[in-house]
Amino acid sequence: MDAAAPTSEPYDFPSEREICVRDPGADATDHDAPPTLDPDDAPPLPTVIRGRGVSSNRSGRYEPRQVEQFVDGWEPAEPAPAPLAGGFGAAGRTRLLPLAARKAMSRNDSPDIPFDRAVNPYRGCEHGCVYCFARPDHAYLGDSPGLDFEQRIYVKRGVVAALQREWASPSYTPETMAIGASTDPYQPAEASEKLTRGLLELALRYRHPVGLVTKSARVVRDLDVLQSLAELGLARVFFSITSLDASLQRRLEPRAAAPAARLRAMRTLADAGVPVGVLAAPMIPAVNDSELEAIVEAAAAAGASSAGWILLRLPREVGPLFDDWLAAHLPERRQRVLALMRQARGGKLYDATFGRRMRGEGPYAALLAQRFDLVRRRCRLDAAPAPLRCDLFVRPPPPDVPPQALRSPAAAPGGRQLSLL
Repeated sequence: MDAAAPTSEPYDFPSEREICVRDPGADATDHDAPPTLDPDDAPPLPTVIRGRGVSSNRSGRYEPRQVEQFVDGWEPAEPAPAPLAGGFGAAGRTRLLPLAARKAMSRNDSPDIPFDRAVNPYRGCEHGCVYCFARPDHAYLGDSPGLDFEQRIYVKRGVVAALQREWASPSYTPETMAIGASTDPYQPAEASEKLTRGLLELALRYRHPVGLVTKSARVVRDLDVLQSLAELGLARVFFSITSLDASLQRRLEPRAAAPAARLRAMRTLADAGVPVGVLAAPMIPAVNDSELEAIVEAAAAAGASSAGWILLRLPREVGPLFDDWLAAHLPERRQRVLALMRQARGGKLYDATFGRRMRGEGPYAALLAQRFDLVRRRCRLDAAPAPLRCDLFVRPPPPDVPPQALRSPAAAPGGRQLSLL
């Protein structure tokens, strides 16, 4: 990964071919499929970019012009770009861009998730999961939810200080804070930036409960901090596992850790006394749903003490991107996958309604829920996890106080306990 200082040079499309600029209101269905061309007139566009989850870089929905790759037949066919060091073509470069962190925590009042606050040290994610529900957020930055989401990673280098300021507020009340609720806190950028470690160290210093969700084995790097937090009842780590089939996993999540590596990391944390859980997520009809039981069983064998599952979510631009992925990787299953998704989403590809967006509805969703309940009981993962402690929290001083004026916090009485799941 190229972690050099950000550059202002124009962003490169995956291919130096002709592009077409169109009026976004001209045809609402234009973004759902590439233009139809006579194969004798022009070569087909590449449908897979090695090491990336998607091949499209369509403009974000807030841009005044929508830009797509388009082969009009005037230029001769070009060979694929030569691979760069590391095995990726011209579209494989990743750029780290600074993003001011005026606030650290985001709040939610959703009844579907077990926490009301979260901090994401990165926007965008190099793991490149094609199904990622956070992709549409990149449009707020003027970027594409497609390749830009994987290649333009925004780094909140002031996030630790911003979080300390929020905790220092006299009105702040501690509750379990999720780290990495949208984008993975241990994606490749974390190797050099160490923002997630900084957040964990802050949580340990001021005794704040945290829950982590990751697809990365890099979490083991911070075992020392996590173990100290766990000894105080302040931490829990969840591993998201989509498939145990490494071939399928690489296509769905091209730069995330292999399933076996996640299970080894889970075992390492569990053996060190850090509570770990598994999220079998997302469950994709006719793609990985047959692995639900195997994922839970493998996680239980690796030391997981709790489990959850989530049905595939396709908000906004994620729907067309996932449809493109099906056409490229599993064309023979495409219609069945989409039909089952509509069955579980009330006739649509996505339903954002609270109470249904995570689990779906209808016979297919009900069967998945029943299967999960059975395997969870069989693996003895159905007991409620021990709540994380909030009574140890010590309010920090503002981050502009000189370090020599800081005192090591002691446990404070009172407070209450919360559970991440």
